[in-house]
Amino acid sequence: MLNRNELTFAELIQWFREQRVTEVECLVPDLTGVARGKILPRERFTEDRGMRLPEAVVAMGVTGEFPSEGPYYDVISPTDTDMHLRPDPSSVRLVPWAVDPTAQIIHDCFDRDGRLVPFAPRSVLRRVCDLFAAKGWEPVVAPELEFYLVARNTDPDMPLKPPIGRSGRAETSRQAYSIDAVNEFDPLFEDIYDYCEKMELNVDTLIHEIGAGQMEINFFHGHPLALADEVFFFKRTVREAALRHDMFATFMAKPIAGEPGSAMHIHQSVVDKRTGRNIFSNEDGSPSKEFHWYIGGLQRYIPAAMALFAPYVNSYRRLVRFAAAPINIQWGTDNRTVGIRSPIAPPQARRLENRVIGADANPYVALAATLACGYLGIVNRIEPTPECKGDAYLGDFQLPRSLGEALELLRAEADLAEVLGKSFITVYSEVKEIEYAEFMKVISPWEREHLLLHV
Repeated sequence: MLNRNELTFAELIQWFREQRVTEVECLVPDLTGVARGKILPRERFTEDRGMRLPEAVVAMGVTGEFPSEGPYYDVISPTDTDMHLRPDPSSVRLVPWAVDPTAQIIHDCFDRDGRLVPFAPRSVLRRVCDLFAAKGWEPVVAPELEFYLVARNTDPDMPLKPPIGRSGRAETSRQAYSIDAVNEFDPLFEDIYDYCEKMELNVDTLIHEIGAGQMEINFFHGHPLALADEVFFFKRTVREAALRHDMFATFMAKPIAGEPGSAMHIHQSVVDKRTGRNIFSNEDGSPSKEFHWYIGGLQRYIPAAMALFAPYVNSYRRLVRFAAAPINIQWGTDNRTVGIRSPIAPPQARRLENRVIGADANPYVALAATLACGYLGIVNRIEPTPECKGDAYLGDFQLPRSLGEALELLRAEADLAEVLGKSFITVYSEVKEIEYAEFMKVISPWEREHLLLHV
């Protein structure tokens, strides 16, 4: 197994030789979390470490469109300037489903002067981690990622349906935590675990979630950048494995009407790098001031960060009352009805779980944003509201109800822009406006059903 944290470029090339790698997929995560880049012969990768891509490649929407004017071009050069890409050796993995030995490696984006491109998702997460490091802290995260398995569907006008399992039948009822329901897809999950092992992805528990065909995978805790890379690779892996078993895997927040949405719950804590102590706990094991301030930061800034946690029009269909997703920013101990949960844990493992984030969020952006909220809470000593000890679904909505509303809140929040970068907020919000405008051109079945002859 590679020692990823200390891998040099020379050791990377030696590893290529040992693995008999013939091709290298040079990847860059864009704003949506899609893998962009180039595929090179190994010899070309070894010889040419100056690969370039247009900077707009990481700054376009899910439809592939770009803004045609406005503040976007105060950040993105209208002359289509190149980014200079540098491979991160710690991110290298084999592509287990490739016919010929192939490696995949994530690249960071730099400008011609050697500075990180500030609106590239990986750059944003690095920026936030650097703020923690400057305080002598290291954030620790553990994502829980939900997704649906669905039958192949090549017609976007047709609703998605659960896939056929080994029994020859599709799920028709909810099977939360059912072992037998997971076993229906044993051949698929055997491939997924095999791929994850070959890619050295640190996946932990697999469970069947509430929805028909809905699954959840948990990751072991670690450094945010490494975990964001693992989620990025895992999404790609699950989609590929599902296709090989004649089904789709989707990370849409709300793919099936009447079924619960899919989340990316992120557990997070902060360690003092000098002492190794979890700063969320006092010496006597009680919750620290930093623990409560971190909660205060999440409560204060999550509404403004919702466009980062729930990035599409579809995302807001998940956030409804009594639907296994939060509707507010209350916090509570071992309470799954709140947006900010504190699981039962020993003092050294005290942590918070942000339950607001959707499975459709870009993992780099989501991790950067939730850590930014907590960071601001600690440095500004923001006190939280009293703990919610009842059913938070009975309370008021405290989150934006649409992407348009969320974008207004994001643009107005100067503190988040300062931490995440003003240029990133500009590019991100302008791209999301384009996506929203594209969506508004589509007439839905609901409109035809209820408005055609009734208004």
